Amino acid sequence: MKTPSYGPALTALAASQFVVIMGTSIVNVALPAVQEGIGLADSGMSWVVNAYGLAFGALLLIGGRVADLLGRRRLLLGGLALCTVSSLAAGLATEPWSLLTARALQGVGAAAAAPASLALLLHLFPPGPGRGRALGVWGAVSGAGGAAGVVIGGLLTESWGWPSIFHVSAAGTLLALVATVLLVDAGPADARAGGRLDLTGTLTMSLGLTTLIYGLTAASDFGWSSWPVLASLAAGAVLLTSFGIIESRHPAPLLPPRLLAQGLVTPTNLIMALFGAIWLGMFFFLPVYQQRVLGAGPLETGLSQLPLAATNIAGSVLAPRLARRFGPYVTLGASLGALAAGLLWLGRISADGGYVGNLLGPVVVIGLGSGIAFVQLTGLAVTGVRPADTGLASGLVNATRQLGSTVGLALLTTLAASATASSHGDPAETLTDGYRAAFLVCGAVVTLTALAVPLLARRVRRQAAAAATTTDRTDTARTAPKFPQPAAR
Repeated sequence: MKTPSYGPALTALAASQFVVIMGTSIVNVALPAVQEGIGLADSGMSWVVNAYGLAFGALLLIGGRVADLLGRRRLLLGGLALCTVSSLAAGLATEPWSLLTARALQGVGAAAAAPASLALLLHLFPPGPGRGRALGVWGAVSGAGGAAGVVIGGLLTESWGWPSIFHVSAAGTLLALVATVLLVDAGPADARAGGRLDLTGTLTMSLGLTTLIYGLTAASDFGWSSWPVLASLAAGAVLLTSFGIIESRHPAPLLPPRLLAQGLVTPTNLIMALFGAIWLGMFFFLPVYQQRVLGAGPLETGLSQLPLAATNIAGSVLAPRLARRFGPYVTLGASLGALAAGLLWLGRISADGGYVGNLLGPVVVIGLGSGIAFVQLTGLAVTGVRPADTGLASGLVNATRQLGSTVGLALLTTLAASATASSHGDPAETLTDGYRAAFLVCGAVVTLTALAVPLLARRVRRQAAAAATTTDRTDTARTAPKFPQPAAR
């Protein structure tokens, strides 16, 4: 029997992932222009990114669950349609509230599309070399989408103004929608699972994350001891604790405990959260540093990200080969080590530096390391998961990366603002001190994460040993001689 070819379907699914990731990064270069054009405060500038990221991350879990329950292809199409409409609305916005609302709706659409497309890919490509190659493509287009967003954002902002970035995003998601309709068939990969939605848990988690991230972001404006910050952090903690209690008692929880116990779901998602925080933080601070300190224009800033894009794609393509040769854990640890080295290198930026001297070397190392790490973490996070939980697992790994990005960006912007406020010198030097502090903290966090990777391999060995012991006991019970039992008196 001839194995069916899923190349066209992979192309459409990769296109959907590309436009989702591009929607995250395309605004970064345009942030100074958006701030000036629509009248945003400095704190509001980070919310142009966080409004998207918060909705995206908070709803990814339910997106994965709905994909399993209602059909992955159906949810993917709905998510892409919402991204298209909300992108158009963002481009037409004339007030801060309307822009931030449209960005949040973009995040809702992305939260539906991202886990559905990854779940479809995992069903089309079962474990083996084919899945490894498919995940390599997935990682490559994810990296390309992030970097292309910066390049395209710079070109459009300088040529036609910041609203054009959202119009192009709308066109891209519309094309991905058409490609999905034509190339991805509804079939076994789109099968539905049983169960029902945990709406109470979803609402509690979403409100908890929103208030928590608002408190982290507002700290840069009001201070950590101010009542708005303390109240938001306390409300977030109460709501997220309530979410944990609700999940433990719900018959069909949004995040079933069984999922966290499968394979390497828990540890790899924790690492993915840290990875997301570092990745978005770098994409946020690097373009702002180039424009505010080095005086680069949007187009120059965007084009300067091409080496980062190229090495990120190369790392994603090489990741499956490296994993086959050196093992997934050695490959993951080395890639995180490279990412940490590049970030610590960025911690040496100066106010009077230049792109070649300060940035080119670090971004090449960061691109290569992050491309490999993303593919490895995505693959490990869904390895050993039951087929019925694939959509949920893919939603979880996307959610942890996006939530890590949002929480991390809130913390890093507050850290950078504090370092800038305590610095003495001209404006360019004080801004550089803030960005430098953010990069150094990112590098230190990734270094500690890389050192923890051997624990993953140890966990796998323990699971394998436990499974082998269980199998031996079962085989012994099956092959043991059966003796007649004495008759009851």
